[in-house]
Amino acid sequence: MNDRDRLNEPKAVEGIWNDSVAAGFSMASDPLTCSLLRTLAASKPSARFLELGSGTGLSTAWILDGMDQSSSLITVDNDEACIGILGNHLGPDPRLEIVCADGDAFLQSLDGQHYDFIFADTWSGKYCYLDEALGLVKPGGLYIIDDMLPQPSWPEGHAAKVESLINYLDANCGFHVTKMSWASGIILATKL
Repeated sequence: MNDRDRLNEPKAVEGIWNDSVAAGFSMASDPLTCSLLRTLAASKPSARFLELGSGTGLSTAWILDGMDQSSSLITVDNDEACIGILGNHLGPDPRLEIVCADGDAFLQSLDGQHYDFIFADTWSGKYCYLDEALGLVKPGGLYIIDDMLPQPSWPEGHAAKVESLINYLDANCGFHVTKMSWASGIILATKL
């Protein structure tokens, strides 16, 4: 039995995974991270969810699996091929809105909106426009990022960006922040 079997993954994951491999997409979220996202999503009934960096939809499938029927999720990515895979497998879900757009521009368009749960899995909302993303979180809402532990795919100098991000979040008095050395390295923050 592999990790994916033990996690009781959502039905759509196998098809998304197969299409991701066939398309050469190698930046999928860690299954343990996805499992945590589902659990956290289940703690937010009738909520508004935002995912920045959809990829091919693996994490999206897990978030949807944790959401109740009165919640909604907007997922954003700028890669049409990835969004195509996501849409093929998850597009019929009425709780889901799929947006193909630049993440920075999308974040700038959300002034005045608020979300109960934001998963930032791309530069937008994590390394760029972080304050804008944090400003979208409702009081009691969650801001989640991954890939905070060293990754083989990190470009030269990226470790310094990660350290700077962690220090910035630690100094932000508007959130309780927990850093987890688990999966790819998770930071979970709750807005006060």
